[in-house]
Amino acid sequence: MPAHYWSLQDAKNSFSAVVAAAINGAPQTVTKRGKPAVVVLSVAEYQRLSQREAAEAGNFVDHLLAMPQDDGVFERGRVKPRNIDF
Repeated sequence: MPAHYWSLQDAKNSFSAVVAAAINGAPQTVTKRGKPAVVVLSVAEYQRLSQREAAEAGNFVDHLLAMPQDDGVFERGRVKPRNIDF
């Protein structure tokens, strides 16, 4: 569903229309100096996206368990430490 673009000034002047379009399911992009700055979404769409993100995030334990495993052997570098005078 394509978003409608509004300049900041137009969005200010037509805020009711921006909100109404967002409530009807069409995200509204507000631009500032010609570049997208914010998107106005309905609460329902925001909650749907937030719940989806939370469901996909996993938890810290899953993150740790997903780390690559090794046999605990690390190869040492063949670098000699430099001499430091105190």
